[in-house]
Amino acid sequence: MNQKDDNNTVIGFVTEALPNTLFRVDIGDGKIIIAYLAGKMRMHRIKVLIGDRVEVLIDPYGGKGRIIKRG
Repeated sequence: MNQKDDNNTVIGFVTEALPNTLFRVDIGDGKIIIAYLAGKMRMHRIKVLIGDRVEVLIDPYGGKGRIIKRG
């Protein structure tokens, strides 16, 4: 199965910036998850700030999420 096949993306808002490009993201329903930047966002040096609206790919096992898009 390709990663792009299962579409577990949600829209959230960054509430806190943590060390090592980790972020707390509020995805609604009172849920707050830890998310990290995707490799392409690091490579192109896309900045993510508190209050930004981001698209997060949720880990199927419920651990973390990956920020794949800002905006």
